[in-house]
Amino acid sequence: MTIVRYKPEYRTIVTSYVTSRANRMRAEIRGQNIVALDASASTIKLIASQSGVLNISLDGAVKASSEPGAPALPSTDVQALRATLGITASDRATSVGVAIVDSGIAPTPDLAGRISAFYDFTQTGTAVATSPNDGYGHGTHIAGLIAGSGAQSNGQYVGVAQGARLIGLKVLDATGSGFTSDVIAAIDFATTNKAALGIDVMNLSLGHPIWEPAATDPMVQAVERATRAGIVVVISAGNIGMNPTTGEIGYAGLTSPGNAPSALTVGSTRHKGTVSRADDEISMFSSRGPTWFDGFAKPDVMAPGQALFATQPANTTLAATPGVAAPIPGYIKLSGTSMAAGVASGVVALMIDANRVDEGATSRLTPNTIKAILQFTATPMVDNDPSTPAIIEQGAGTINAAGALALTRAIDPALPVGTPWLETGVEMFSVIGGEVLPWGEHIVWGDHIVWGDSVLYNLQAFADHIVWGDADHIVWGDANHIVWGDSTSLIDSILAWGDHIVWGDGDHIVWGDADHIVWGDADHIVWGDADHVVWGDSLLGGLLGLLGL
Repeated sequence: MTIVRYKPEYRTIVTSYVTSRANRMRAEIRGQNIVALDASASTIKLIASQSGVLNISLDGAVKASSEPGAPALPSTDVQALRATLGITASDRATSVGVAIVDSGIAPTPDLAGRISAFYDFTQTGTAVATSPNDGYGHGTHIAGLIAGSGAQSNGQYVGVAQGARLIGLKVLDATGSGFTSDVIAAIDFATTNKAALGIDVMNLSLGHPIWEPAATDPMVQAVERATRAGIVVVISAGNIGMNPTTGEIGYAGLTSPGNAPSALTVGSTRHKGTVSRADDEISMFSSRGPTWFDGFAKPDVMAPGQALFATQPANTTLAATPGVAAPIPGYIKLSGTSMAAGVASGVVALMIDANRVDEGATSRLTPNTIKAILQFTATPMVDNDPSTPAIIEQGAGTINAAGALALTRAIDPALPVGTPWLETGVEMFSVIGGEVLPWGEHIVWGDHIVWGDSVLYNLQAFADHIVWGDADHIVWGDANHIVWGDSTSLIDSILAWGDHIVWGDGDHIVWGDADHIVWGDADHIVWGDADHVVWGDSLLGGLLGLLGL
Protein backbone atom coordinates (compact mmCIF):
# COMPACT_ATOMS: atom_id res chain seq x y z
CA MET A 1 0.00 0.00 0.00
CA THR A 2 1.24 3.46 -0.95
CA ILE A 3 0.21 7.05 -0.15
CA VAL A 4 0.51 9.66 -2.90
CA ARG A 5 0.38 13.36 -2.01
CA TYR A 6 -0.28 15.75 -4.88
CA LYS A 7 -0.57 19.47 -5.58
CA PRO A 8 -4.21 20.59 -5.18
CA GLU A 9 -4.48 21.96 -8.73
CA TYR A 10 -3.37 18.59 -10.14
CA ARG A 11 -6.05 16.54 -8.40
CA THR A 12 -8.03 15.55 -11.50
CA ILE A 13 -4.93 14.68 -13.50
CA VAL A 14 -3.22 12.73 -10.72
CA THR A 15 -6.28 10.80 -9.54
CA SER A 16 -7.20 9.87 -13.12
CA TYR A 17 -3.64 8.70 -13.75
CA VAL A 18 -3.59 6.73 -10.49
CA THR A 19 -7.02 5.18 -11.08
CA SER A 20 -6.10 4.00 -14.56
CA ARG A 21 -2.86 2.34 -13.45
CA ALA A 22 -3.22 1.21 -9.84
CA ASN A 23 -4.44 -2.24 -8.90
CA ARG A 24 -6.79 -0.56 -6.44
CA MET A 25 -7.27 2.97 -5.14
CA ARG A 26 -8.16 2.27 -1.54
CA ALA A 27 -9.07 5.76 -0.39
CA GLU A 28 -8.89 9.45 -1.23
CA ILE A 29 -8.53 12.11 1.45
CA ARG A 30 -9.35 15.26 -0.48
CA GLY A 31 -8.83 17.61 2.45
CA GLN A 32 -5.17 16.62 2.51
CA ASN A 33 -4.65 15.99 -1.23
CA ILE A 34 -3.87 12.32 -0.66
CA VAL A 35 -4.75 9.02 -2.34
CA ALA A 36 -3.95 5.56 -0.98
CA LEU A 37 -3.49 2.75 -3.47
CA ASP A 38 -2.17 -0.71 -4.33
CA ALA A 39 0.19 -0.72 -7.30
CA SER A 40 3.20 -2.46 -8.79
CA ALA A 41 6.75 -1.13 -8.43
CA SER A 42 6.81 0.09 -12.02
CA THR A 43 3.50 1.89 -11.58
CA ILE A 44 4.69 3.63 -8.40
CA LYS A 45 7.79 4.84 -10.25
CA LEU A 46 5.61 6.24 -13.03
CA ILE A 47 3.29 7.96 -10.55
CA ALA A 48 6.27 9.43 -8.67
CA SER A 49 7.55 10.97 -11.91
CA GLN A 50 4.38 12.99 -12.54
CA SER A 51 4.79 16.76 -12.15
CA GLY A 52 1.79 17.13 -9.85
CA VAL A 53 3.01 14.52 -7.33
CA LEU A 54 4.69 15.97 -4.23
CA ASN A 55 5.87 12.79 -2.55
CA ILE A 56 5.29 9.05 -2.15
CA SER A 57 4.94 7.52 1.33
CA LEU A 58 4.34 4.03 2.65
CA ASP A 59 0.75 3.28 3.72
CA GLY A 60 2.24 1.02 6.35
CA ALA A 61 0.62 -0.81 9.21
CA VAL A 62 0.04 1.17 12.37
CA LYS A 63 -0.01 -0.67 15.66
CA ALA A 64 -1.36 0.04 19.10
CA SER A 65 1.43 1.01 21.52
CA SER A 66 0.68 -1.39 24.36
CA GLU A 67 2.27 -4.44 25.90
CA PRO A 68 -0.27 -6.87 27.44
CA GLY A 69 0.59 -9.15 30.30
CA ALA A 70 2.92 -6.94 32.35
CA PRO A 71 3.77 -8.27 35.82
CA ALA A 72 1.74 -7.18 38.82
CA LEU A 73 3.06 -4.31 40.93
CA PRO A 74 2.47 -3.48 44.59
CA SER A 75 -0.08 -0.76 45.22
CA THR A 76 -1.57 1.38 47.96
CA ASP A 77 -5.07 1.90 46.55
CA VAL A 78 -5.12 -0.45 43.57
CA GLN A 79 -3.04 1.81 41.31
CA ALA A 80 -2.94 5.32 42.88
CA LEU A 81 -3.18 6.85 39.42
CA ARG A 82 -5.08 10.04 40.21
CA ALA A 83 -3.30 10.41 43.54
CA THR A 84 0.22 10.35 42.09
CA LEU A 85 -0.85 12.96 39.53
CA GLY A 86 -2.22 15.24 42.24
CA ILE A 87 -5.83 15.15 40.98
CA THR A 88 -8.72 15.84 43.37
CA ALA A 89 -12.27 14.50 43.33
CA SER A 90 -13.57 17.82 42.00
CA ASP A 91 -11.41 17.65 38.84
CA ARG A 92 -13.73 16.13 36.21
CA ALA A 93 -13.51 17.85 32.77
CA THR A 94 -17.25 17.78 32.05
CA SER A 95 -16.94 20.49 29.36
CA VAL A 96 -14.30 18.68 27.29
CA GLY A 97 -14.47 16.28 24.33
CA VAL A 98 -11.65 13.78 23.72
CA ALA A 99 -11.38 12.01 20.35
CA ILE A 100 -9.77 8.57 20.59
CA VAL A 101 -8.23 7.38 17.30
CA ASP A 102 -7.82 3.70 18.03
CA SER A 103 -9.56 0.32 17.84
CA GLY A 104 -12.89 1.76 18.92
CA ILE A 105 -14.67 2.21 22.25
CA ALA A 106 -17.01 -0.35 23.81
CA PRO A 107 -19.91 1.14 25.81
CA THR A 108 -18.97 -0.45 29.14
CA PRO A 109 -20.62 0.62 32.42
CA ASP A 110 -17.57 2.79 33.22
CA LEU A 111 -18.12 4.77 29.99
CA ALA A 112 -21.91 4.70 29.88
CA GLY A 113 -23.57 7.80 28.49
CA ARG A 114 -20.36 9.61 27.57
CA ILE A 115 -19.57 8.29 24.08
CA SER A 116 -21.09 11.21 22.20
CA ALA A 117 -20.11 10.12 18.66
CA PHE A 118 -18.56 7.10 16.95
CA TYR A 119 -17.19 6.62 13.42
CA ASP A 120 -15.57 3.60 11.77
CA PHE A 121 -12.77 4.20 9.21
CA THR A 122 -11.69 0.57 8.78
CA GLN A 123 -14.21 -0.49 6.15
CA THR A 124 -13.98 2.15 3.43
CA GLY A 125 -11.24 4.50 4.59
CA THR A 126 -13.88 7.16 5.22
CA ALA A 127 -16.06 8.00 8.20
CA VAL A 128 -19.01 5.67 8.70
CA ALA A 129 -21.26 6.55 11.63
CA THR A 130 -22.13 3.46 13.65
CA SER A 131 -22.81 2.31 17.20
CA PRO A 132 -19.74 2.19 19.48
CA ASN A 133 -17.76 -1.07 19.34
CA ASP A 134 -14.25 -2.40 19.88
CA GLY A 135 -13.11 -5.85 18.74
CA TYR A 136 -9.52 -5.47 19.94
CA GLY A 137 -10.09 -3.66 23.24
CA HIS A 138 -7.17 -1.25 23.14
CA GLY A 139 -9.23 1.88 22.51
CA THR A 140 -11.62 0.97 25.32
CA HIS A 141 -8.73 0.61 27.77
CA ILE A 142 -7.42 4.05 26.72
CA ALA A 143 -10.92 5.50 27.11
CA GLY A 144 -11.09 4.04 30.62
CA LEU A 145 -7.78 5.62 31.62
CA ILE A 146 -8.92 8.96 30.24
CA ALA A 147 -12.45 9.05 31.60
CA GLY A 148 -13.54 5.79 33.26
CA SER A 149 -15.97 6.27 36.14
CA GLY A 150 -14.94 3.13 38.01
CA ALA A 151 -18.60 2.05 38.17
CA GLN A 152 -17.86 -1.68 37.94
CA SER A 153 -15.07 -1.54 40.52
CA ASN A 154 -16.81 0.60 43.10
CA GLY A 155 -14.42 3.42 42.30
CA GLN A 156 -11.17 1.45 42.51
CA TYR A 157 -10.16 1.75 38.82
CA VAL A 158 -11.00 5.34 38.00
CA GLY A 159 -9.90 7.38 34.98
CA VAL A 160 -8.13 10.73 35.10
CA ALA A 161 -10.95 12.96 33.79
CA GLN A 162 -14.15 11.18 34.80
CA GLY A 163 -16.55 13.68 33.28
CA ALA A 164 -15.06 14.01 29.79
CA ARG A 165 -17.05 13.20 26.64
CA LEU A 166 -15.56 10.62 24.27
CA ILE A 167 -15.59 10.60 20.47
CA GLY A 168 -14.58 7.23 19.01
CA LEU A 169 -12.70 7.17 15.67
CA LYS A 170 -12.04 3.52 14.84
CA VAL A 171 -8.93 2.85 12.69
CA LEU A 172 -7.62 -0.47 14.08
CA ASP A 173 -9.12 -3.92 13.55
CA ALA A 174 -9.61 -6.79 16.02
CA THR A 175 -5.87 -7.60 15.86
CA GLY A 176 -4.82 -4.04 16.74
CA SER A 177 -3.61 -3.23 13.21
CA GLY A 178 -4.68 -0.64 10.66
CA PHE A 179 -3.58 1.48 7.73
CA THR A 180 -1.76 4.79 7.93
CA SER A 181 -4.23 6.24 5.45
CA ASP A 182 -7.16 5.41 7.75
CA VAL A 183 -5.44 7.22 10.62
CA ILE A 184 -4.87 10.24 8.38
CA ALA A 185 -8.52 10.16 7.32
CA ALA A 186 -9.64 10.05 10.97
CA ILE A 187 -7.38 12.95 11.97
CA ASP A 188 -8.60 14.98 9.02
CA PHE A 189 -12.23 14.19 9.88
CA ALA A 190 -11.71 15.26 13.50
CA THR A 191 -10.04 18.48 12.38
CA THR A 192 -12.82 19.34 9.95
CA ASN A 193 -15.57 18.47 12.45
CA LYS A 194 -13.89 19.87 15.55
CA ALA A 195 -16.68 22.32 16.35
CA ALA A 196 -19.58 20.05 15.36
CA LEU A 197 -18.33 17.16 17.53
CA GLY A 198 -16.88 19.31 20.31
CA ILE A 199 -13.35 17.91 20.02
CA ASP A 200 -10.73 19.55 22.24
CA VAL A 201 -8.20 16.74 22.62
CA MET A 202 -7.16 13.90 20.30
CA ASN A 203 -5.45 10.75 21.61
CA LEU A 204 -3.28 8.71 19.24
CA SER A 205 -1.90 5.69 21.11
CA LEU A 206 -0.52 4.08 17.95
CA GLY A 207 2.14 4.50 15.32
CA HIS A 208 4.68 3.00 12.98
CA PRO A 209 8.47 3.42 12.63
CA ILE A 210 9.66 6.74 11.22
CA TRP A 211 10.31 6.22 7.51
CA GLU A 212 10.83 9.81 6.39
CA PRO A 213 11.35 13.36 7.75
CA ALA A 214 8.50 14.95 9.66
CA ALA A 215 8.10 17.59 6.95
CA THR A 216 6.95 14.99 4.40
CA ASP A 217 5.40 12.33 6.64
CA PRO A 218 1.67 12.54 5.79
CA MET A 219 0.54 11.31 9.21
CA VAL A 220 2.75 13.86 10.97
CA GLN A 221 1.44 16.63 8.74
CA ALA A 222 -2.15 15.62 9.54
CA VAL A 223 -1.27 16.04 13.23
CA GLU A 224 0.24 19.46 12.54
CA ARG A 225 -2.98 20.59 10.81
CA ALA A 226 -5.07 19.36 13.73
CA THR A 227 -2.91 21.31 16.17
CA ARG A 228 -3.20 24.49 14.11
CA ALA A 229 -6.97 24.00 14.23
CA GLY A 230 -6.78 24.16 18.04
CA ILE A 231 -6.88 20.45 18.94
CA VAL A 232 -4.35 19.24 21.51
CA VAL A 233 -2.92 16.07 19.96
CA VAL A 234 -1.47 13.60 22.48
CA ILE A 235 0.62 10.75 21.04
CA SER A 236 2.40 7.71 22.46
CA ALA A 237 6.19 7.72 22.07
CA GLY A 238 6.38 4.02 21.14
CA ASN A 239 7.59 0.88 22.88
CA ILE A 240 10.95 0.40 21.15
CA GLY A 241 13.19 1.52 24.01
CA MET A 242 14.82 -1.78 24.88
CA ASN A 243 16.43 -4.72 23.13
CA PRO A 244 13.97 -7.51 24.05
CA THR A 245 16.72 -10.14 24.03
CA THR A 246 19.47 -8.45 26.03
CA GLY A 247 17.48 -5.83 27.93
CA GLU A 248 19.84 -3.12 26.69
CA ILE A 249 18.43 0.41 26.42
CA GLY A 250 18.41 1.97 22.94
CA TYR A 251 17.80 5.42 21.49
CA ALA A 252 16.07 7.01 18.49
CA GLY A 253 13.15 4.58 18.78
CA LEU A 254 10.34 7.16 18.63
CA THR A 255 7.52 6.15 16.29
CA SER A 256 5.48 8.25 13.87
CA PRO A 257 3.44 10.39 14.40
CA GLY A 258 5.09 10.93 17.79
CA ASN A 259 7.77 12.88 15.91
CA ALA A 260 5.25 15.60 15.06
CA PRO A 261 6.79 18.83 16.46
CA SER A 262 3.47 20.23 17.70
CA ALA A 263 2.25 17.01 19.34
CA LEU A 264 2.46 16.25 23.04
CA THR A 265 4.52 13.05 22.80
CA VAL A 266 4.38 10.94 25.94
CA GLY A 267 6.75 8.31 27.30
CA SER A 268 5.93 5.80 30.04
CA THR A 269 6.94 5.62 33.69
CA ARG A 270 6.58 2.80 36.17
CA HIS A 271 5.06 4.48 39.19
CA LYS A 272 4.82 1.18 41.12
CA GLY A 273 1.26 1.84 42.23
CA THR A 274 2.37 4.38 44.84
CA VAL A 275 1.50 8.03 45.34
CA SER A 276 5.16 8.87 45.98
CA ARG A 277 7.29 9.87 43.00
CA ALA A 278 10.55 8.99 44.72
CA ASP A 279 10.36 5.42 43.44
CA ASP A 280 9.24 6.23 39.87
CA GLU A 281 11.29 4.85 36.98
CA ILE A 282 11.30 5.27 33.22
CA SER A 283 9.71 2.14 31.77
CA MET A 284 12.35 0.03 30.05
CA PHE A 285 10.19 -0.36 26.94
CA SER A 286 9.49 3.37 26.55
CA SER A 287 11.03 4.78 23.36
CA ARG A 288 13.79 7.32 23.84
CA GLY A 289 14.71 10.13 21.49
CA PRO A 290 15.91 11.83 19.49
CA THR A 291 13.58 11.40 16.53
CA TRP A 292 14.84 9.70 13.42
CA PHE A 293 15.89 11.95 10.49
CA ASP A 294 15.18 15.26 12.27
CA GLY A 295 16.91 14.85 15.63
CA PHE A 296 14.00 16.39 17.59
CA ALA A 297 14.18 16.09 21.37
CA LYS A 298 11.33 13.75 22.22
CA PRO A 299 9.39 12.56 24.19
CA ASP A 300 8.00 15.82 25.59
CA VAL A 301 6.82 14.51 28.96
CA MET A 302 6.33 11.24 30.82
CA ALA A 303 3.24 9.77 32.48
CA PRO A 304 2.34 6.55 34.32
CA GLY A 305 1.95 3.81 31.72
CA GLN A 306 3.00 0.51 33.27
CA ALA A 307 0.59 -2.11 34.65
CA LEU A 308 -2.52 0.09 34.64
CA PHE A 309 -6.04 -1.25 35.08
CA ALA A 310 -8.96 0.04 33.00
CA THR A 311 -12.38 -1.01 31.76
CA GLN A 312 -12.78 -3.85 29.23
CA PRO A 313 -15.66 -5.95 27.90
CA ALA A 314 -15.20 -9.72 28.01
CA ASN A 315 -15.40 -10.31 24.24
CA THR A 316 -12.30 -8.46 22.99
CA THR A 317 -9.02 -9.89 21.71
CA LEU A 318 -7.07 -8.32 24.56
CA ALA A 319 -9.47 -9.60 27.22
CA ALA A 320 -8.64 -13.15 26.08
CA THR A 321 -4.88 -12.56 26.35
CA PRO A 322 -3.24 -14.52 29.20
CA GLY A 323 -1.94 -12.47 32.10
CA VAL A 324 -4.03 -9.32 31.68
CA ALA A 325 -7.07 -10.13 33.84
CA ALA A 326 -7.71 -7.79 36.76
CA PRO A 327 -8.81 -8.96 40.22
CA ILE A 328 -12.20 -7.38 39.47
CA PRO A 329 -14.18 -8.60 36.41
CA GLY A 330 -14.68 -6.03 33.67
CA TYR A 331 -11.11 -4.71 33.74
CA ILE A 332 -7.71 -5.66 32.34
CA LYS A 333 -4.14 -4.58 33.02
CA LEU A 334 -1.95 -3.24 30.19
CA SER A 335 1.38 -1.49 29.90
CA GLY A 336 2.77 0.78 27.22
CA THR A 337 3.25 4.33 26.08
CA SER A 338 -0.33 3.94 24.82
CA MET A 339 -1.48 3.95 28.42
CA ALA A 340 0.80 6.88 29.27
CA ALA A 341 -0.68 8.91 26.41
CA GLY A 342 -4.18 8.11 27.67
CA VAL A 343 -3.26 9.37 31.14
CA ALA A 344 -1.78 12.54 29.63
CA SER A 345 -4.91 13.11 27.52
CA GLY A 346 -6.97 12.99 30.71
CA VAL A 347 -4.74 15.62 32.34
CA VAL A 348 -5.02 17.85 29.25
CA ALA A 349 -8.82 17.55 29.42
CA LEU A 350 -8.73 18.66 33.07
CA MET A 351 -6.59 21.68 32.14
CA ILE A 352 -8.96 22.78 29.38
CA ASP A 353 -11.93 22.40 31.71
CA ALA A 354 -10.19 24.30 34.51
CA ASN A 355 -9.45 27.20 32.17
CA ARG A 356 -13.09 27.36 31.03
CA VAL A 357 -14.43 27.23 34.56
CA ASP A 358 -11.98 29.90 35.74
CA GLU A 359 -12.05 32.29 32.76
CA GLY A 360 -15.39 31.57 31.08
CA ALA A 361 -16.72 29.29 28.38
CA THR A 362 -15.13 31.24 25.52
CA SER A 363 -11.61 31.26 27.02
CA ARG A 364 -9.14 28.99 25.25
CA LEU A 365 -5.63 27.83 25.94
CA THR A 366 -3.84 27.03 22.68
CA PRO A 367 -2.23 23.59 22.23
CA ASN A 368 1.20 25.26 22.44
CA THR A 369 0.29 26.86 25.77
CA ILE A 370 -0.97 23.58 27.23
CA LYS A 371 2.19 21.81 26.15
CA ALA A 372 4.34 24.56 27.65
CA ILE A 373 2.45 24.47 30.97
CA LEU A 374 2.79 20.67 31.20
CA GLN A 375 6.53 20.84 30.56
CA PHE A 376 7.12 23.82 32.84
CA THR A 377 5.33 22.18 35.79
CA ALA A 378 6.66 18.65 35.19
CA THR A 379 8.86 17.06 37.85
CA PRO A 380 12.18 15.73 36.52
CA MET A 381 12.98 12.12 37.35
CA VAL A 382 16.28 10.81 38.66
CA ASP A 383 18.71 10.53 35.73
CA ASN A 384 20.19 7.04 36.02
CA ASP A 385 22.33 7.46 32.89
CA PRO A 386 24.04 10.87 32.98
CA SER A 387 26.07 9.91 29.88
CA THR A 388 23.01 10.71 27.74
CA PRO A 389 20.94 13.92 27.74
CA ALA A 390 17.97 13.47 30.07
CA ILE A 391 15.68 15.35 27.67
CA ILE A 392 15.74 12.51 25.13
CA GLU A 393 14.85 9.97 27.81
CA GLN A 394 12.20 11.81 29.81
CA GLY A 395 11.60 15.15 28.09
CA ALA A 396 10.79 17.77 30.72
CA GLY A 397 9.92 15.09 33.28
CA THR A 398 6.77 13.45 34.63
CA ILE A 399 3.40 15.14 34.27
CA ASN A 400 2.34 16.98 37.41
CA ALA A 401 -1.41 17.54 37.11
CA ALA A 402 -1.59 19.45 40.40
CA GLY A 403 0.96 21.98 39.19
CA ALA A 404 -0.44 22.16 35.66
CA LEU A 405 -3.94 22.88 36.99
CA ALA A 406 -2.65 25.50 39.43
CA LEU A 407 -0.79 27.34 36.68
CA THR A 408 -3.72 26.97 34.28
CA ARG A 409 -6.07 28.60 36.76
CA ALA A 410 -3.60 31.45 37.30
CA ILE A 411 -3.27 32.27 33.58
CA ASP A 412 -5.63 34.54 31.65
CA PRO A 413 -5.12 33.79 27.92
CA ALA A 414 -7.03 36.95 26.97
CA LEU A 415 -4.25 39.26 28.17
CA PRO A 416 -2.16 40.93 25.41
CA VAL A 417 0.80 39.20 23.79
CA GLY A 418 4.08 40.26 25.38
CA THR A 419 2.61 40.96 28.81
CA PRO A 420 2.53 38.90 32.01
CA TRP A 421 -0.66 36.85 32.04
CA LEU A 422 -0.78 35.56 35.59
CA GLU A 423 -3.81 36.82 37.50
CA THR A 424 -2.50 35.41 40.78
CA GLY A 425 0.88 34.37 42.10
CA VAL A 426 1.91 30.72 41.94
CA GLU A 427 4.45 28.74 43.93
CA MET A 428 6.83 26.83 41.65
CA PHE A 429 6.30 23.53 43.43
CA SER A 430 3.53 21.04 44.20
CA VAL A 431 2.83 18.89 47.21
CA ILE A 432 1.78 15.34 46.28
CA GLY A 433 1.56 12.57 48.86
CA GLY A 434 3.22 14.80 51.43
CA GLU A 435 6.27 15.33 49.20
CA VAL A 436 7.32 18.81 48.06
CA LEU A 437 8.03 18.53 44.31
CA PRO A 438 9.80 21.49 42.66
CA TRP A 439 8.73 22.18 39.08
CA GLY A 440 11.32 21.65 36.38
CA GLU A 441 10.62 25.18 35.01
CA HIS A 442 11.90 24.52 31.51
CA ILE A 443 10.38 23.98 28.10
CA VAL A 444 11.84 21.85 25.30
CA TRP A 445 11.20 23.33 21.84
CA GLY A 446 12.24 20.63 19.40
CA ASP A 447 16.02 20.89 19.77
CA HIS A 448 16.19 23.88 22.14
CA ILE A 449 15.69 24.09 25.90
CA VAL A 450 14.30 27.28 27.39
CA TRP A 451 14.95 27.91 31.07
CA GLY A 452 13.49 30.64 33.24
CA ASP A 453 10.13 32.40 33.39
CA SER A 454 9.04 32.10 29.75
CA VAL A 455 5.69 30.49 30.54
CA LEU A 456 4.71 33.36 32.85
CA TYR A 457 4.26 35.70 29.85
CA ASN A 458 1.83 35.58 26.96
CA LEU A 459 4.39 35.08 24.19
CA GLN A 460 3.85 34.87 20.46
CA ALA A 461 5.38 31.38 20.70
CA PHE A 462 2.16 30.13 22.27
CA ALA A 463 -0.03 31.05 19.28
CA ASP A 464 -1.69 28.44 17.08
CA HIS A 465 0.29 29.28 13.95
CA ILE A 466 3.68 28.74 15.58
CA VAL A 467 5.33 25.40 14.86
CA TRP A 468 6.64 23.97 18.11
CA GLY A 469 10.41 23.79 17.95
CA ASP A 470 10.80 26.21 15.03
CA ALA A 471 13.24 28.73 16.49
CA ASP A 472 12.88 31.06 13.51
CA HIS A 473 9.33 31.91 14.53
CA ILE A 474 9.60 32.07 18.31
CA VAL A 475 9.63 35.29 20.31
CA TRP A 476 11.32 34.59 23.64
CA GLY A 477 10.96 38.05 25.16
CA ASP A 478 13.66 39.45 27.42
CA ALA A 479 17.13 38.28 28.33
CA ASN A 480 15.83 36.08 31.11
CA HIS A 481 14.66 33.59 28.50
CA ILE A 482 17.81 31.64 27.76
CA VAL A 483 17.98 29.33 24.76
CA TRP A 484 20.78 26.82 24.36
CA GLY A 485 21.61 23.77 22.28
CA ASP A 486 20.84 22.91 18.69
CA SER A 487 20.17 19.82 16.63
CA THR A 488 23.80 19.59 15.46
CA SER A 489 25.26 19.44 18.95
CA LEU A 490 22.54 17.00 19.99
CA ILE A 491 23.41 14.64 17.15
CA ASP A 492 27.13 15.06 17.91
CA SER A 493 26.50 14.04 21.50
CA ILE A 494 24.56 11.00 20.33
CA LEU A 495 27.45 9.87 18.15
CA ALA A 496 29.77 10.28 21.14
CA TRP A 497 27.74 8.14 23.51
CA GLY A 498 30.05 5.17 23.05
CA ASP A 499 28.07 1.96 23.41
CA HIS A 500 24.76 3.60 22.48
CA ILE A 501 25.28 4.29 18.78
CA VAL A 502 22.73 5.67 16.36
CA TRP A 503 23.64 5.91 12.70
CA GLY A 504 22.25 5.86 9.17
CA ASP A 505 19.44 7.78 7.48
CA GLY A 506 16.42 6.08 9.02
CA ASP A 507 16.95 2.58 7.70
CA HIS A 508 18.50 1.11 10.82
CA ILE A 509 19.18 1.63 14.52
CA VAL A 510 22.26 0.21 16.22
CA TRP A 511 21.94 -0.82 19.87
CA GLY A 512 25.10 -1.30 21.90
CA ASP A 513 27.60 -2.38 19.28
CA ALA A 514 27.42 -3.23 15.60
CA ASP A 515 26.03 -6.69 16.32
CA HIS A 516 22.68 -5.35 17.49
CA ILE A 517 20.94 -3.79 14.51
CA VAL A 518 17.26 -3.05 13.98
CA TRP A 519 16.32 -3.28 10.32
CA GLY A 520 12.93 -2.40 8.85
CA ASP A 521 9.88 -1.74 10.98
CA ALA A 522 8.85 -2.66 14.50
CA ASP A 523 7.05 -5.79 13.32
CA HIS A 524 10.09 -7.23 11.56
CA ILE A 525 13.02 -6.52 13.83
CA VAL A 526 16.14 -8.62 13.35
CA TRP A 527 18.55 -8.49 16.27
CA GLY A 528 21.68 -9.78 14.57
CA ASP A 529 24.38 -8.78 12.16
CA ALA A 530 24.55 -6.44 9.20
CA ASP A 531 23.60 -9.18 6.75
CA HIS A 532 19.93 -8.80 7.63
CA VAL A 533 18.99 -5.93 5.34
CA VAL A 534 15.32 -5.24 4.64
CA TRP A 535 15.52 -2.09 2.57
CA GLY A 536 18.03 0.36 1.15
CA ASP A 537 19.00 3.99 1.48
CA SER A 538 16.65 5.69 -0.98
CA LEU A 539 13.16 6.59 0.22
CA LEU A 540 11.41 5.20 -2.85
CA GLY A 541 13.64 2.13 -2.91
CA GLY A 542 12.95 1.59 0.77
CA LEU A 543 9.20 1.84 0.30
CA LEU A 544 9.26 -0.60 -2.59
CA GLY A 545 11.39 -2.96 -0.53
CA LEU A 546 8.96 -2.92 2.38
CA LEU A 547 6.11 -3.44 -0.04
CA GLY A 548 7.91 -6.50 -1.39
CA LEU A 549 8.01 -5.01 -4.88
